[in-house]
Formats: sequence, structure tokens, C-alpha cells
Amino acid sequence: MTSAAITAPAAVWDAGGPYSLHQTLGIIGRGPADRTVRLTPGAAWLAFNTPDGPATLGLSQRGTELHARAWGPGAGHALAGAPALLGAGDDWSHFDSPDFHSTLPRLAREARRRHPAVRLPATGRVVDSLVPAILEQKVTSLEAHRGYATLVRKFGSPAPGAGSSGVPAELMVAPTPRQWAKIPSWEWHKAGVGPQRSATVLRAVASASGLERLAALPAAEAARKMQAIPGVGVWTAAEVTQRTHGDADQVAVGDYHLAAFVGWALAGKPVDDAGMLQLLEPWRGHRQRVVRMLYLSGFTKPAFGPRMSIQDHRGH
Repeated sequence: MTSAAITAPAAVWDAGGPYSLHQTLGIIGRGPADRTVRLTPGAAWLAFNTPDGPATLGLSQRGTELHARAWGPGAGHALAGAPALLGAGDDWSHFDSPDFHSTLPRLAREARRRHPAVRLPATGRVVDSLVPAILEQKVTSLEAHRGYATLVRKFGSPAPGAGSSGVPAELMVAPTPRQWAKIPSWEWHKAGVGPQRSATVLRAVASASGLERLAALPAAEAARKMQAIPGVGVWTAAEVTQRTHGDADQVAVGDYHLAAFVGWALAGKPVDDAGMLQLLEPWRGHRQRVVRMLYLSGFTKPAFGPRMSIQDHRGH
């Protein structure tokens, strides 16, 4: 029986209140060319590896109800993880309580009022989040997303059910850890990924089984343990736990733009990482929620200052 023919029963989860499928799952995809995720009107499609094999998860929203269907050997695993992926474990009650809410900066308060349907997703898939986060180290998002999309297209596999039952035909599953490990050095180079980042990916996938166990730990502990891999620092770990754990607090220290953005939004001036953490300290425990609200507020920092150049290693 082909993986496309292996389909688990559908599942339904009721969000119990305002819910936005696209705003919740939007942080999982790595750019518009990421074939492992597709957001379509009223629906979302994700393809990924599970301990039981590859799976495709199709999600649709009807009011507050989220309906899930799955295909492939990992269909049962995908359905079991769907509520956490959709943010079922993400509790905003303290953030939204009058006493706490009144302490938030004006931009965050107004954004939360306009966007009450956002949840923080928890994929539980560490390697799937760690590899693209490593590829985003010290390069522009455009360059990193281009490299990741190239490698998935060349070394991933078609998603179970792709092209049938409404599953987008272009949907793909990212390489397994073993497949990442077998990518030749020249293919990394052709994808625009330098040797430092590709070496870090190879070290990470060599520890894949241990990394996946980190999903069961608290986010802060998982982030610390992740940093035992040479080349994985605090920024990369935060980028991972925000997606794998629905981490409401970890902030991506070391991000090229974030500190200045937060500084301008909260203090009217650029700050460094230490200044950003000082500004966010009153909301410890919810600092990532505050950052999400600042981004959703539509605020933009002044457009001046140094810019990171886009490097293209593919033709060299």
C-alpha cells in the first residue's frame, strides 16, 4: 500500500474562542517557496516526517472548529499532534487579564485587541525547525529561504497524497536526518549554504534522536541543551523553541533586526540586545507574546542605518 493510500480518521478540535489558522501557523513556514507548508484560503497543509514515517496534515476551519485530516504512514502521529500544533496548549489568560494587560505597551495592547485569535503553535518537531534556523544564521532571510527551498526540492520527497484529495501537488516533506546527512558538499554550495552552516546542520542531524526528545522538556531547558551542539547558539535555539514548544517567552537575542525594532517600538530609539531585554523584562514569561503583538501592530522602525548585503554563493 502506498503512503498516499494510508489515511487516518479525521479529527476535530474546538478552539473555544476566536481563532486564526493563518496567523497561528504563519511562523512555521520558511518563506513563500517553502514547499513543506501551504496556506490556502480557509485551510493549511503541512508535510513532515514522524517516527512512523512521512505525513501530510490538512487543516480547515469552520467557526471555532478546526478539522484535521492526514495521509501517509505518519498520519496517526500527525493527527495526535494537531491540537498542540494549533495552539491548544497556548494559554493567553494571564496575558489577557486586566491587571497584566494594562501594563503592556500601547502598541501591544492595541494589537492584541485587533488580533485576539492568535495562538502560538507547538510542532514538537525539533529537527524540522532546527535545520532551517541554522541556515538563517548570519545571512538574510531571502538567502536562507532560497537555500532551504532548493535543498528541500532536490532532496526531500513528495508529500503523501500530494495531488489528490485536495492536497497541493507541490507539497513536499523535508529530508529526514539521514537524508540531510547524505547531501554532498557541492550541493550545499550550489544552494548558497556556506561550509560553516552546513557543518552545523550535519552535527545537528547526527544527534537527531536526542534532539527530538527535547520536545518533551520545558522550552528553556530544551533551548539550553540544544546549545550543546557547536554552532547552535541562543538565537538559533530561540527560533526553534518558538515553533516546537509554542514558547511564549524566549526572545531571539542576536537577531540582526529585532533589538532595533523593539527599541524603536518601545523606547523610540534603537537599542542593542541588552537594551531590548531590559525593555521587555517587565513582561518576562510573555516576552515573545509581546514581540508577536508588536509585529502585528504594523509598527515599522525608521528605514535607515546599515543593511546586510545579500550574498549569492551558488555560482562560485
